[in-house]
Amino acid sequence: MLRILFFVLVVLVLGGGFAWLADRPGDLTITFAGMRYEVTLMVAATAVVAVVAAVMLIWWLIKSIIRSPYALQRHFRARKRDRGYQSLSTGLIAAGAGDARAARNMAKQAGKLLNVDQEPLIKLLEAQTAMLEGRTGDARAKFEAMLDDPETRLLGLRGLYIEAQRAGARDAAQHYAAEASKLAPHVEWASGAVLGRLSVAGDWDEALKLLDARKADQQTDKETAKKERAALLTAKAISTFDSDPAGAKTAALEAHKLAPDLVPAAVIAARALFRQDDLRKGTKILETAWKSSPHPDIAQAYVHARPGDSVLDRLKRARRLFTLRPNNPEASLALAHAALDAGEFKLARENAEAVLRMAPRESAYLLLADIEEGETKDQGRVRQWLSRAVKAPRDPAWTADGFVSEQWAPVSPVTGRLNAFEWKVPVEQLPSMIDLDPDVRGPEPETPALPVIIEPEPAAPQPTRVEAITTTPAKDEKQPEPQPKPKGNEAKPTRDKGDKGEEVKMLVVDDPGVIPDEKAEDTQTRFRLF
Repeated sequence: MLRILFFVLVVLVLGGGFAWLADRPGDLTITFAGMRYEVTLMVAATAVVAVVAAVMLIWWLIKSIIRSPYALQRHFRARKRDRGYQSLSTGLIAAGAGDARAARNMAKQAGKLLNVDQEPLIKLLEAQTAMLEGRTGDARAKFEAMLDDPETRLLGLRGLYIEAQRAGARDAAQHYAAEASKLAPHVEWASGAVLGRLSVAGDWDEALKLLDARKADQQTDKETAKKERAALLTAKAISTFDSDPAGAKTAALEAHKLAPDLVPAAVIAARALFRQDDLRKGTKILETAWKSSPHPDIAQAYVHARPGDSVLDRLKRARRLFTLRPNNPEASLALAHAALDAGEFKLARENAEAVLRMAPRESAYLLLADIEEGETKDQGRVRQWLSRAVKAPRDPAWTADGFVSEQWAPVSPVTGRLNAFEWKVPVEQLPSMIDLDPDVRGPEPETPALPVIIEPEPAAPQPTRVEAITTTPAKDEKQPEPQPKPKGNEAKPTRDKGDKGEEVKMLVVDDPGVIPDEKAEDTQTRFRLF
């Protein structure tokens, strides 16, 4: 744009100059070598301009001829570089798509067209190609070569970290994450891995230092920074509650100040205050947290604020919580538990049934079973509530990345993400003993087929129907000794085939919780199964 304006300006100046000379006629006389030349001013100005333009044109031609080899070389070099970057781009796309063959071909082509030492992306493409083809040693060597270049050092550490995780070398992975965290504390994967390791080790001071370094090195949301620091301070207070009560109190109060909605922070802060006989301040913290987010941990800490309180005193405190949030399932559940402990069965039943009306859950049915056991001793009703509890929706629990925990934790054990646990209903229940290490859970118990002993039972007003299933042991297992057949009225087991062709015996007897039909056959009697 500036060149165009400059050209237009020059044309205007020349035009104006020629117009000015045309309005002022005159002659120009030149004497050279005894010869006298007379020309008009217009002709003289035109000749001067033409000479200047010819000189400029000749200079441009000479310069173009002199620089033509370099320009031609630069043209071919730029064309080669463009082809190389096109191959590099295509190779990275192929590596991302999982096409190892195309990625390998493009990596070779890019290596020929580009300078490997000046283009670090070629090393990345070669390492990704090796990872796709399963050549872990070559991939590791490529990533280790990146450590020598300051520009690719972080990239090499990331690749080595991923390879160590794939190989199951956790110590090596933590080492690479720690090096990356020192190099760039703001990198999420590195700081998250180090925070997870420090949290498992219980080194909360180092975790807080790392968190401060990460926050100082990047622009993060202030609220997020406060919640992450509050989570680490809460974990520190929980771990040092017994060994250092004063330090636990300081950390817990700071955590509660940073994140008032964090339930574990409020609970541990109140417990620390209760331990130092500051009942008023601890109660105020719990009441404030309860108003914003009712939680069973808050109710437990509030009701049992003083260990020496009687059951009636605890019931009184539970009533206080109920008045703060009257139409809430957690408030009704806490009052029902306190009433059951105090022997107020009617109050406990009313609040437990209120929970079922507001938000049916497993714990409410179990509580009604306990109430039935304590008030009426009716085993039939107890079993009825227990059977409903099996089919009821699960209670909320601390959940992070699909992992369900009974207690809150500052980081996710799955991904290492900080402040990941949420209080919600888990999607599915994780097995408790199946995933444990064999050394932890012990040897698998043998399950031989046990004999079924059947005895006549006296008549009961409410019979029960029980199904006993016995599987036939395998051929290589030790067969149990045959049992004598019961005489008199005996139940004949029915035989059926299992999914794998195993013979299954099914013994069907009456349920003592259901009144038998008077028109039933005489062979159908009541039995007790031991």
